[in-house]
Amino acid sequence: MLKFAYIADMQPGSPKSFRYRGAWLENWQTARKQIIAEKPAFMVIGGDITRDGFYNDFEFAEMKESLDSMNIPYHAIPGNMDVGNKVTTVDGPNTKWDDRQLNLSQNRLKTFENYFGETPWTFTHSNIRITGFCDMLLGSGLPDEEKLRKFLVKLGDLPPVEHHFVLTHYAIFINSPEEDDFDITKEEEYRDWYFNINKTHREFLLECFKEAGVTRVLTGHIHCRREFSHDGIVFDYAPSTTFGQYTDKWSDGDSTPGFYTFKINASEIVQTFIPTKPLSDNKEVFGQAGHVT
Repeated sequence: MLKFAYIADMQPGSPKSFRYRGAWLENWQTARKQIIAEKPAFMVIGGDITRDGFYNDFEFAEMKESLDSMNIPYHAIPGNMDVGNKVTTVDGPNTKWDDRQLNLSQNRLKTFENYFGETPWTFTHSNIRITGFCDMLLGSGLPDEEKLRKFLVKLGDLPPVEHHFVLTHYAIFINSPEEDDFDITKEEEYRDWYFNINKTHREFLLECFKEAGVTRVLTGHIHCRREFSHDGIVFDYAPSTTFGQYTDKWSDGDSTPGFYTFKINASEIVQTFIPTKPLSDNKEVFGQAGHVT
């Protein structure tokens, strides 16, 4: 039996940065010990490894040291807090930040890869394949977008496996694969725009997934745990290891912090959610929440 761990959205921050939440760092340290105790064969990480890697290289260095010292092999994809948000040409209604200035940066993506390895990637272990990539590249117009598109198309040419897992940071969709794009400029639609992949790119991904025999898609970003099934693929909206959000979006959503383990044998996949506990009550806080200008 193969057992691996999926973690995402750690965002522990650093007291050396311009903003900090002590509880998030302590929650990561707790979850880290729990993951080690599970003794997985490897870990896959769904992005937002840092809180402000978009600004601070030292947060990448601190988290690389934290992960490397777990002595568990791992593969990681970047999140928007690491390298920037999905690309927009207009700003949203929140006057506290400029969405265009928060767009994915090619330079920050390269910095992330210097610490955590190149993306996209795919590997096999036993009877499974796991694939990860920076989904924010789609629609970005950045140099690495075409490289990613060619990689995704060619996934269908690889030898078939029993199970094929894919990691994206953004959710493929919010409520339905057929949903239209949300309007970033409308306050009532901004959060949905912020959390999902635009329709054109979603359709491209779903077609690539079908051709590649993808059976399960693990996504981060939302920090609220849910599960969907569509066209033979299970979509796991995964928890953050350190703090929840989007709690009011779905009646069946669970924003409890934690992580997943997957046990795989010839006949089944057993997914287990392990909550991070005890959660920290550290009240040390400085700097603003959300994004910064």
